[in-house]
Amino acid sequence: MSLAEDPRSAPSIRWGILGPGGIANTFADAVHGYTRSRVVAVGSRDRTRAERFATKHGVPTTHEGYERLVADEQVDAVYVASPHSEHLEHALLAIEAGKHVLVEKAFTRSAGEAQQLVDAARAKGVFCMEAMWTRFLPHVVALRGVIERGEIGEVLLLEADHGQRFDFGPEHRILNPHLAGGALLDLGVYPVSFAHDLLGVPTAVHASGRLTETGVDGQVAMSLDFAGRAQALLSTTQWAKTPTTAHISGTEGRIEVAGDFYRPTSFRVVRRDGTEWTFDRPVDGGFQFQAAEVARRIAEGATESPRITLENSIEVMRTLDEIRSQIGVVYPGE
Repeated sequence: MSLAEDPRSAPSIRWGILGPGGIANTFADAVHGYTRSRVVAVGSRDRTRAERFATKHGVPTTHEGYERLVADEQVDAVYVASPHSEHLEHALLAIEAGKHVLVEKAFTRSAGEAQQLVDAARAKGVFCMEAMWTRFLPHVVALRGVIERGEIGEVLLLEADHGQRFDFGPEHRILNPHLAGGALLDLGVYPVSFAHDLLGVPTAVHASGRLTETGVDGQVAMSLDFAGRAQALLSTTQWAKTPTTAHISGTEGRIEVAGDFYRPTSFRVVRRDGTEWTFDRPVDGGFQFQAAEVARRIAEGATESPRITLENSIEVMRTLDEIRSQIGVVYPGE
């Protein structure tokens, strides 16, 4: 069986966090709790916010402003955890300073921005990766092995959903078009990236959606066609908590991934011949696996990860762009 490597076996690197929001708290907890690396600095436009984060996580250095963070010589890699609309600007800032970068998903607002980011990282020779943590989780590593071994035959249909019930005001980033809000880039990126990971680049994309009063997507239903006979049925919403499960069906069986499919979880393999087995190896946290991947690749001198290459991230953004085009979501400045 294919197994994920122990994050504690990865080399130690020194992290700087750009944008001490909620997801950065989760990242810092995972790095400190389950890897040999450390968060050594945090930067925010609000010094008080940075100091509060530093105190909570035992981070020794705070910076008011992002320029000082990326110039900090004790930082090896920068985790960009700002809103989607600022990923390109902030990642470019770190890259220009010669820092390796891990950029929160969605990678950028668009494929064009993703290409700019990739070009800059390659020109500077630094490591760059989208923080699609799901690809590195133990159950995803294991279910990829199931597919590669042919246990469920030819994969024909992938179904996945990600919906959460949000009750935020119109100024919140999830509803703010200026911050590239909407369910798609925040939640829908998970099932879309999952389909890309297991089925490749879609040959056709069909989408319909419902928009919020602020003009971003509130809910989207998607159908993707792939080479051969494979298809994916995906959905996302910020108006309801959905099962957040995934099913991969093939000619010889299926894989049923328990919710939440994008977090550490279990899955069941049900074969056409009547045999069944379950993968269930609980782990705490989750972000530590992607943090360990970054550390390993930097240590070996790589500039991207084979599990989510820079081209993979651009391809996902192209699909998201096409979906947004079909449902009528345009961000300011596009």
